[in-house]
Amino acid sequence: MSVCSSLLTHTGVVPDVRYTLFDTAIGRCALAWGDRGVVGVQLPEGSDGTTRERIRAAFPAAVESGPDAVGRRAVEAVTELLVSGQDPSAQVPLDLSQVPDFDARVYAVTRTITAGSTLTYGEVADRVGSPGAAQAVGQALGRNPIPLLVPCHRVLAAGGKVGGFSAHGGAVTKRVLLALEHVPGFDEPTLF
Repeated sequence: MSVCSSLLTHTGVVPDVRYTLFDTAIGRCALAWGDRGVVGVQLPEGSDGTTRERIRAAFPAAVESGPDAVGRRAVEAVTELLVSGQDPSAQVPLDLSQVPDFDARVYAVTRTITAGSTLTYGEVADRVGSPGAAQAVGQALGRNPIPLLVPCHRVLAAGGKVGGFSAHGGAVTKRVLLALEHVPGFDEPTLF
């Protein structure tokens, strides 16, 4: 199963989207937001140019801009999460108006997973009222346009296996994020 997109376009167009690049502990991320809240987060790619290309591909009408109050709050939340493993992202408004209903329900459950904790795809499926829909949950998370603020990295495969992560760096990036949050089994040093 693939979890966390590197920004895939969902079902509609969000008007008046702005974006900014900002420094984090794992590299330069991009944030896209509109008047109703954050619509996208792009994890670091190989260069600023590639990160910009990815955010512009997801939001073709987006204009690069300094962050307003919503943007600043989101940048601060992402930065804090990636520095300390503490998660203030519940304070950040998201605009999920252009995502399918099932995906929005999956994202709502995923946002309740606190830093340092995880759920499995099956547990998320149960919580959205769709027992047995673990694969559909994985697909929804694979389309997640707002990784970190919708912490899809906290959803694991059965048996505590990492599962997929379609953002740049794949499962290695997912492991780094889980280690930053001191998730048991991911924060211990390994020999390999």
